[in-house]
Amino acid sequence: MLRDLGLDVIELPPDENLPECPFVEDCAVVCNGIALICRPGDPHRLQEVEAVRAVLKKELDLPLAEIADPNARLDGGDVLFTGREFFVGLSKWTNEAGARAVAAAFPEYPCVPIKVTEHHHLKYYVSMGGPDVLCVSRSKESQEILKRIEREATFTYHTLTLQEETAANVLYINGTLVTRSVDEIPVSTQILSQKIDAPRQMLYMSELGKFSNGLTACSILVKRSKHIKSL
Repeated sequence: MLRDLGLDVIELPPDENLPECPFVEDCAVVCNGIALICRPGDPHRLQEVEAVRAVLKKELDLPLAEIADPNARLDGGDVLFTGREFFVGLSKWTNEAGARAVAAAFPEYPCVPIKVTEHHHLKYYVSMGGPDVLCVSRSKESQEILKRIEREATFTYHTLTLQEETAANVLYINGTLVTRSVDEIPVSTQILSQKIDAPRQMLYMSELGKFSNGLTACSILVKRSKHIKSL
C-alpha cells in the first residue's frame, strides 16, 4: 500500500529473536534530513536500534544525531512532529532527558514535553490527521493530552475527534489518510466519511495494534531530498 501512495519502501528483514522489531518507529526520529537515533526505554530493544541505524546510514546516507546524555530514554512512538513543532510524550519509555535530546537534535523547532499518564506512547492518543490537524479520540487520556498540547502549543491546530480509542493513530501520507479498518473502528469510519475530504485507505491492524501504537509504529517516514541516495 505504501508503494501505491508513491513512497519508496525499504523493508527490514524480520528477526524472530526480536519480537518488537516490526515497530521501527521507536528506533529513530527523522526530520529535515537528520536522523536522531533513539534510546528505547526497554534496553532489550537496542539491537533493533542498531539495525535501523545501519539502514539509515548505509542505504539512505542520512546524517545521524546521537543522544549524549547516558540517562536519556527516548522511544520514537512518543515523538509527534506537527510540521511546526515537536511534542514529546513523557511516558514509561521516554523521560525528560529524552525530550531534551529531541530539542537538541532539531533546534529549529520548538519542542514541548507532554505528560502521558496511561500505558501507551503519545502517538497512540494523538497523531497528525493532515496538515495542522490533530487526530484524537474521545477517551479520557486522549482528551487530557489534547488539553495539555493546546495549552503549550505555539500554533493553533484543528482537531479531528474520533470515537474509538484506537482510531486516534493514523498516517497522513502524500495527501492520503490511512486509518484502521471499518471492522476495528466502525463509528470513527462514519465520522471520517463525514469530515474528511482527502482520499482514505484502510489497514487491518488488530493483531499488530495489540502491541504498538498502531499504524505509525511500523514505519519511519523520510522525506526525499537531493542528499538521499536513489533506491
